[in-house]
Amino acid sequence: MSSIAIHPAVDSGFRATDAAFSGGTLVCKCTSNPVKVRIKGDIAHNHACGCTKCWKPEGAAFSVVAVAPTENVEVLENGDKLAVVDPAALIQRHACKECGVHMYGPVEREHPFQGLSFVHPERFQETGWAKPGFAAFVSSIIESGFDPSKMDAVRAQLKASGIEPYDCLNPGLMDYIATWTAKKSGVLAS
Repeated sequence: MSSIAIHPAVDSGFRATDAAFSGGTLVCKCTSNPVKVRIKGDIAHNHACGCTKCWKPEGAAFSVVAVAPTENVEVLENGDKLAVVDPAALIQRHACKECGVHMYGPVEREHPFQGLSFVHPERFQETGWAKPGFAAFVSSIIESGFDPSKMDAVRAQLKASGIEPYDCLNPGLMDYIATWTAKKSGVLAS
């Protein structure tokens, strides 16, 4: 059993993934008329996130969040229960107004992640999605009130779970962002 509640999907020892995962249906926590959102195709860049904006299960220090192309996201049922949490934010997190679960969050304005939607894969009805591959914005859990003196233990627990902790994004995504920015400014050829 984990000494720190990272996230239920991490703390329980993530089960093997299905290499052929082809998407599924995300369902909010409502027991009556839940919001259902279909994700066509696999997810990418699944990670534990310590930021203060992502939805987290009760008691978890981190969310688990991945991306899918926004064109592959479709609200199936009870979309009238969705509202954008913060219209000024880069990620337009659509949350259920009743239970609070963030169902999907598209990036619509100009940004390296434009055209992607952030989703919480633990809300899939289906199993087999990729386990979190890294942890992002680890230090940000302090902003939620987490005891700073326990940060070494958090990082050690993440590493023991096979999840490399970062205080930004992993190197591949940081390279992607820097490349996009350099091409946009003309420093690199498109």
